[in-house]
Amino acid sequence: MALKKTDKIWMDGKMADWDDATIHVCAHVVHYGTAVFEGMRCYKTPMGSAAFRLDAHVKRLFDSAKVYRMDPPYSQEQISDAIKETIRINKLEECYIRPVVYRGFEELGVNPFNNPVNVFIVVWEWGKYLGKEALEQGVDVCVSSWNRIAPNTMPALAKCGANYMNSQLIKMEAIVNGYVEGIALDTAGYVSEGSGENLFIVRDGKLVTPPLGASVLPGITRDCVVKHAGDLGIEVIEQMIPRESVYLAEEVFFTGSAAEITPIRSVDKIKVGNGKRGPITRELQERFFGVLSGEIEDKYGWLTIL
Repeated sequence: MALKKTDKIWMDGKMADWDDATIHVCAHVVHYGTAVFEGMRCYKTPMGSAAFRLDAHVKRLFDSAKVYRMDPPYSQEQISDAIKETIRINKLEECYIRPVVYRGFEELGVNPFNNPVNVFIVVWEWGKYLGKEALEQGVDVCVSSWNRIAPNTMPALAKCGANYMNSQLIKMEAIVNGYVEGIALDTAGYVSEGSGENLFIVRDGKLVTPPLGASVLPGITRDCVVKHAGDLGIEVIEQMIPRESVYLAEEVFFTGSAAEITPIRSVDKIKVGNGKRGPITRELQERFFGVLSGEIEDKYGWLTIL
């Protein structure tokens, strides 16, 4: 999907015009992938435009930076304020939000320490990540031949740009083989996650999702689903999931800030349940979007009104 330009991008405390928001070709991030980032949404709600789980996303951004020994020259509060300012100045009622902490230009070499830590924030209009009809009809996915990163190689709990080279391999393989998305297994052969989404299965009326030890990102929408399930009295189990459990599940769905809650209707051309969105997935979607519409109380304080 083509990216529609906005007017301004926040770069190190200043607003830059879209076409002027550039970095040097010798920036450390270009050569060595030294960037951590976040993806979150701003929704148009009856209360006004609202950033969804802003504090949780900014905290995870700083957690990711800490793992890579990057010390952003701004506080979490300053980044949150900058995100809100960037949305306002671009006059967007709804948008996707991408803050990035990266190492810029000073010198080249694997040692990153002598390069500055820079930050930018870009916002843009972005529709449904896996397709307009996907939230209701579901998507067709495959189990990828590419595994997720092994423990003690690349930290899976950090949302690092370099990790997404692995994600690109998963995504490209799925697309060229006629699928919308891929599911990756961990190095032990258990279900991990999609190229950019966490995964849940429904079995015997219970929600099952891989634990963080299965090389998954601690997803914020994943956390929303766990809390909504608790409110609905649905048991949630974190455990290792064998590949064949996905084929035998009553329902399967992805979660993520971009994907929101997207049902999976087939895996490796094996129909999931009835081959369409199941009742638990639908109920969780209704809770999720109900908070945004104001029909359900924002009891956890997830909406930051701009």
